[in-house]
Amino acid sequence: MGTTQLESVQEPKYWHLKTVLSEALDSDFAVGEILPNERELAARFGVARATLRQALEQLELEGRLQRRRGVGTTVAPPRLGVAVSTAQHDWTDGVAGEAWQAVDCTTAVAPAPVVAMLDVESDEPVHIVRRIRVTQGQSVAAELLYVPSSSVPELSAIEGPSGPTRARSVVRELHRLGLDGQDRAVELGSARADDAKELDRLPGAPVLVVTTRYLAAGGTAAVSVATYRADTCRLTFGASGDLEISHPGQERKAS
Repeated sequence: MGTTQLESVQEPKYWHLKTVLSEALDSDFAVGEILPNERELAARFGVARATLRQALEQLELEGRLQRRRGVGTTVAPPRLGVAVSTAQHDWTDGVAGEAWQAVDCTTAVAPAPVVAMLDVESDEPVHIVRRIRVTQGQSVAAELLYVPSSSVPELSAIEGPSGPTRARSVVRELHRLGLDGQDRAVELGSARADDAKELDRLPGAPVLVVTTRYLAAGGTAAVSVATYRADTCRLTFGASGDLEISHPGQERKAS
């Protein structure tokens, strides 16, 4: 990676540095290779470490870099399109190596924004299912699925009030309800500590938050808040209008 003079550049220094670094990633580094530390890079390019961090953060957000716990900053692999909006992916559990995997289930009061979407009483406990989205052996998303008891009236208490078995039962009963449709909203956010741990990210790392409202019988049957890794995921829209999320690997299309 060569040096460059940034003193006379009119655009923000970090943005120009990002372009220089991006070109170097294409020519001088291999996928998975670890970058030199910040002190070395800042000295090499004659910029403040704060400027360097801005450039690295932008490259991470664009999916060119990954910051890994105990490893450092590495060159990110190419991305793979993974359908988010098909019922197949919403309800499969551990099938064909690409699915949501149930982690736990608890019963508690949902956050106020979710309560408003579910149209339940503010103090009404709901089932909260925690799942992890796994593709090609990598965790790419963590989800909290909020399900009112009224949406799963046939749910048995045999499995107990918590645990992955209970979580799978809630999801299975919700699927049996016969959903009429769904709507989604996507926004950029920061990883919470629990999500960061499950996604092998640092707390506060950029993430994509996909909020889905599942509809049935003219109302909201459930609400999902899924946190996707922003360093390896990007949003695309297929010909059908279905939302896709892309992450490292071989490119695919939504079904």
